[in-house]
Amino acid sequence: MSESSPSFILYEMAAPHVARITLNRPAQANSQDTRVLYQLNEAFDRAAHDEDVKVIILAANGKHFSAGHDLLEKDYAKNMSEFRTVFPVCGFGCGGGAGQMAREEEIYLGFSERWRNIPKPTIAAVQGKCIAGGLMLVWPCDIIIASEDATFSDMTVTIGVGGVEFFQHVWELGARKAKEMLYTSDEFTAQQAQDWGMVNQVVPRDGLAQAALDMATKIARKPAFALKLAKKAINGSVDAQGREIAMQNAFHLHQLAHTHNLKMFDQLIDPSGLPPAMPKGTKVGGA
Repeated sequence: MSESSPSFILYEMAAPHVARITLNRPAQANSQDTRVLYQLNEAFDRAAHDEDVKVIILAANGKHFSAGHDLLEKDYAKNMSEFRTVFPVCGFGCGGGAGQMAREEEIYLGFSERWRNIPKPTIAAVQGKCIAGGLMLVWPCDIIIASEDATFSDMTVTIGVGGVEFFQHVWELGARKAKEMLYTSDEFTAQQAQDWGMVNQVVPRDGLAQAALDMATKIARKPAFALKLAKKAINGSVDAQGREIAMQNAFHLHQLAHTHNLKMFDQLIDPSGLPPAMPKGTKVGGA
């Protein structure tokens, strides 16, 4: 990361053996541009490589956990140049669909998969809105604790795409609820998410941080190697059901949506679905 780049991620030891990583872009509802995601990946790497850390909490400052991808981000290439790429891709300077796919495979699908497989328990503490790309931050976590005011949604179908790049919907909600979520773009509540098995606990807003810390502290008392084995066994059981192949298939369909939208609308999305609050004339990708 460039020394001149602002820091959007906070890192601290919240308790013995517990690292807390906090999204810190509240003025933008913790929306994710390239810099946010690379800084977040660096923080996860730091916790993963620190032998004193046994449990990782992911939290967020401000009213909302995350509004998803920052659709107003400009100059991807410049922001990318501040970081070393993690995966062996063609490079983000390459043109056309290859460059776009490489970028999304790195910072969306790739990072989310990487965080899912960190060999330490991870806990997401979610408040307010968690929209689309925000789901790609919480779904890789092993445990999700949500405040009573938390809501979850994926409105990508509204903007001409079939779902976020880390297409975990079916594995989190089941096929029918996943279809409802995507077809309607409706928000669902923390209590609904718990009823459907996506959220572990729902707590009052003012007790969210403590609930996450209590859970992390309890887990941190267990042997680190046994925790690693338990996580690997459970993730492996899910993957044995075909999750990885399904995720790759969905990611490729996501890229097809971008290609279609570029041809039809000269940008990566269908602009008719952008929320009214977006600046008039907003263009996402394209020439």
